[in-house]
Amino acid sequence: MTFGVKLPTNTLYELENVVHTSVRHTISHETIPEVKAYNFSADESADRGQAPLDRILEVLTSLRRVIRATDLHSRHLSKTTGVTAPQILIMQAILNTEGVTLGEIASTVSLSQATVSSILDRLEKRELIIRKRSTVDKRRVHAYLSDKGHQVLRDAPLPLQDQFARQFANLQEWEQSMIISALQRVAHMMDAEHIDASPILDVGTLDRPSEVHRTDTPKEP
Repeated sequence: MTFGVKLPTNTLYELENVVHTSVRHTISHETIPEVKAYNFSADESADRGQAPLDRILEVLTSLRRVIRATDLHSRHLSKTTGVTAPQILIMQAILNTEGVTLGEIASTVSLSQATVSSILDRLEKRELIIRKRSTVDKRRVHAYLSDKGHQVLRDAPLPLQDQFARQFANLQEWEQSMIISALQRVAHMMDAEHIDASPILDVGTLDRPSEVHRTDTPKEP
């Protein structure tokens, strides 16, 4: 499997903000019936400066689909490979640059060194990577994939954000700009523009352990 798709970082930051805040506010089908209490007619909605109910529901449904797609992919990845999306991205970075250091990995995947260090600890514990201290500079530690790590990457499905990145790259520049603008507006509307987020499509904390014991795929209520 070939990795290394150039990610549209700004767009992924906004998607991460939207997903993070949507999970925080628990946007779901259970909350949609509450909106019906404000079921104004189209004319009344226009007079009150509110969007028609059907448009609100379309937006909430689309947001929910983004959340569900991210969550389902994370679960599928954990079930089939035993690793999380952030762990896969870091393993890819190690694969692309053998002997890479912690700081170089953090820069490549746009994560803090503390988060990367925590993920590397988990990967090393599972014998997916090997860390060796430099013989020239004892302060530098280099990371390598183990044979087991190489096998995990070969078996792993294409990361969700790589799928997104490839399709995003095929759009016209004006379409890309519209998506970025719309996501930035949504993040602002949900008070998410100041949330610290990384350009990784995933739910939950990025340095969490893999839920290898989970084999079920929850359904929408």
